[in-house]
Amino acid sequence: MKNTHLCFLAGLLFASCAYAGYEKTTDGVIVKLNQKQLTDVRLVRLEVVNDKVIHVSATPDNAFSTTKSLIIVPWQSTGKFSVEEKDGVVVVSTAALHAMVSTETGEVTFTDLEGKTILCEHKGGGKSFTPIEVENTKGYAMRQVFESTNDEAFYGLGQHQSDEFNYKGKNESLFQYNTKVSVPFVLSNKNYGILWDNYSLSRFGDERDYAQLNETFTLYDDKGVKGGLTATYVPAPQRKMQALTRLEGAICYEDIQSIKNLPQGFPLDGANVTYQGEIEAKESGDFHFQLYYAGYVTVYVNDQLIVPERWRTAWNPNSYKFTVKMEANKRVPIRIEWKPDGVVSYCGLRVLSPLPEKIQNELAIFSEMGDEIDYYFVYGKSMDELIAGYRTLTGKSQIMPKWAMGYWQSRERYKTQEEILGTLKEFRRRKIPIDNIILDWNYWPENAWGSHEFDKSRFPDPKGMVDSIHAMHAKMMISVWPKFYITTEHYKEFNDKGWMYQQAVKDSIRDWVGPGYVGSFYDAYSAGARKLFWKQMQDHLYSLGIDSWWMDASEPNVRDCTDMAYRKKLCGPTALGPSTKYFNTYALMNAEAIYDGQRGVDPNKRVFLLTRSGFAGLQRYSTATWSGDIATRWEDMKAQISAGLNFSMSGIPYWTMDIGGFCVEKRYEQGQYEFNKTGKENADYKEWRELNTRWYQFGAFAPLFRAHGQFPFREIWNIAPENHPAYKSILYYTKLRYNLMPYIYSMAGMTYFNDYTIMRALVMDFAKDTKVNNIGDQYMFGPALMVCPVYTYGAREREVYFPKTSGWYDFYTGKYISGGQQLKVQAPYERIPLYAREGAIIPYGPDMQYSDEKPADKITLYVYAGQDGSFTLYEDEGVNYNYEKGKYATIPFTYDEATHSLTIGERQGQFSGMLKERSFNVVLISKTNPQAFNLNVKGQVVKYNGTKTSVKL
Repeated sequence: MKNTHLCFLAGLLFASCAYAGYEKTTDGVIVKLNQKQLTDVRLVRLEVVNDKVIHVSATPDNAFSTTKSLIIVPWQSTGKFSVEEKDGVVVVSTAALHAMVSTETGEVTFTDLEGKTILCEHKGGGKSFTPIEVENTKGYAMRQVFESTNDEAFYGLGQHQSDEFNYKGKNESLFQYNTKVSVPFVLSNKNYGILWDNYSLSRFGDERDYAQLNETFTLYDDKGVKGGLTATYVPAPQRKMQALTRLEGAICYEDIQSIKNLPQGFPLDGANVTYQGEIEAKESGDFHFQLYYAGYVTVYVNDQLIVPERWRTAWNPNSYKFTVKMEANKRVPIRIEWKPDGVVSYCGLRVLSPLPEKIQNELAIFSEMGDEIDYYFVYGKSMDELIAGYRTLTGKSQIMPKWAMGYWQSRERYKTQEEILGTLKEFRRRKIPIDNIILDWNYWPENAWGSHEFDKSRFPDPKGMVDSIHAMHAKMMISVWPKFYITTEHYKEFNDKGWMYQQAVKDSIRDWVGPGYVGSFYDAYSAGARKLFWKQMQDHLYSLGIDSWWMDASEPNVRDCTDMAYRKKLCGPTALGPSTKYFNTYALMNAEAIYDGQRGVDPNKRVFLLTRSGFAGLQRYSTATWSGDIATRWEDMKAQISAGLNFSMSGIPYWTMDIGGFCVEKRYEQGQYEFNKTGKENADYKEWRELNTRWYQFGAFAPLFRAHGQFPFREIWNIAPENHPAYKSILYYTKLRYNLMPYIYSMAGMTYFNDYTIMRALVMDFAKDTKVNNIGDQYMFGPALMVCPVYTYGAREREVYFPKTSGWYDFYTGKYISGGQQLKVQAPYERIPLYAREGAIIPYGPDMQYSDEKPADKITLYVYAGQDGSFTLYEDEGVNYNYEKGKYATIPFTYDEATHSLTIGERQGQFSGMLKERSFNVVLISKTNPQAFNLNVKGQVVKYNGTKTSVKL
């Protein structure tokens, strides 16, 4: 070990009285520091999980917490290690790295075996603890800061909606919300990851909460008078009211409590509101703003458009972040234009004052409440290795059932049994591939949410309905909420055991259904409650033959648009402790209930869950996440690309979204109504069709392919007629998704056996090309295909960067493109720019109407020349867990560029129903032999019976 990082040298001149020795344990070491010397930390513990994963704990107490982790699966150390003390440092060495603790400060540093620093905690240890007590439970608010070099990039943290990709220098609040899924796992392009084991509200970057404008700036009205911004409220013309003007120091109308500070009696519906004047900073630097909005909002700063018009429905506000560089003592004009959406709407603008650039760019994580600092350092040579380390800690990603890789159709909502069956029949009549149809909420009697019973007037024969869906070769998913009206027997079962959250009932909170009904959510942190939740589902839903589960509102969202303090009251206290401490993990606990429950009664049928929230470890419960009730806007479509990429890099491989967006602008609704009435396509309806076309093109290359939303309906024929380019394009990509099933399902197998990630940011595969560090609107769909969604209305071309470490082929022409260049490429209405990587091998199966309609006995194998390449075809029974017992088969393909030959290796393994013989139609694409994708292309046909064979191309 040499060149140990200089951050250890500081402090070694201090007296050694802070150090009280170290204790070697069975899996690591505990370093003991005298409290209140150079640091608040008393104990620092390093535990070796394996050669590349180290668990770090730090506490100001005399002993470590014995509380069991909710996210970490049981582990035993598999790495050999040694411990030595040298020059004021305790060093734990494994076969891959050194982990070192300063005996003066408790500061931890990780280096490779040559002594090169991988990660170093901030000088002095970077740890802070503030005692906190909630509901008679003591703990600490805590923060850990790490050093970070200027060329570092950060990814992960779950799924967020501000269209941020690289989090270097950014701030992100980690809590659960409809459209926001927080996962405390961050990846660095410096070949390490940090898994932060804490369940409370947390913050990445700046630990401060966003401040009100008048707490940060000196404000001036539109006349230049000091004291606040000029707020002008202009009512809708039909109101025949005078405009209202007043001075405001804070724009904070962000929840059902703070909107009471809006002008009393002023009707928001149809109004126009402006806040304008000047802001004067007390210091120079980058000011980080957070805009919170429902309705339409636009922001101008210094007479420049900073936030182009954004929209969100009133009941589901969104937040958006932007940064403005300002000079001290310089007054800058500001103008916020807000058009509320409905009689209740929300608007807020807050800000963080600048931090020194070095501090802003550090890796820092804060949590509101926990027992101690607890994180896992994961090292690897690639991001795939880092994600593998994450899954070593939190559990394997199960292989989803094969049908889940097909197309899903959903709507908010199918109101009757006839509607859902009629929709599926129409798919089959039109020969549009589909595997899964979904029944959203409110299939129960209006006053019986949580009963799991069907409203007999609308769903007279639930068992017959499910059987009919199965007879049409489809699966059925159903929406199940953790919510119960107090009048239901299911609520009473939970309540009798003390397993219901009580605050909503105490406050008589009524929901939005009919006259409004009182209810609450069950406590998923109770093991007994989880068992009861599944038992109720088993008796009332699973017994009908329902295939999969849509776990909605799993944040939990007991009530929309509440302030954070009240949210905590509504979802606690939990069986484990105060909701402040266990704020972010409800969806994980709820997923455990269904996964363990179903496997307990039907152990060999694959579980499938889709949940609106999530947390670290979700993948072990065969659970996917979707991005919530997003809006039908182009900017929201674009935001899903970076959201999906960062979620995938958070270690959870199955992600999806509402294709077309969930919450619909009224102009699109009116466009549909007008079209239905007149048959004419107005401008808004024309845009609606193009938006859905582009979104379907993108969705076909997401890990899960699913459309859902409010009216207008999302079935392909409800978007456009058969001769329309929208219909043709959607049908083309749906069929292509099924042609790609051998490729896609092989990736599903890779997520389990190789800890693979399906939806891949370019930085995962082209890390040596630093130009990809900030590209969050292109990605790899598996190892072969680069997907470049179009997210601008009317665009017929877009900029694409081709990573330099590979050459590329246009999917539609076969034309070769050299890597390392930025090009403006064609993007006609019906096509998404799509490129195959040099060396790619892509297996295509036959046209199918559902995922298991036909055996893939004839596979067209596209091979893209230019580099050596490989791919392994994975197959199993598709619906059970026999793969866990070794019942699966793989066929390796290897392409050798020097000889232009393809080797189809010996088949490994077997399973019931396996094809013993098949044929491969091998097609070589090269610079001199460009060919478009075409299933009917004539290549070299290879008969294959499981033995190794080679073919010259």
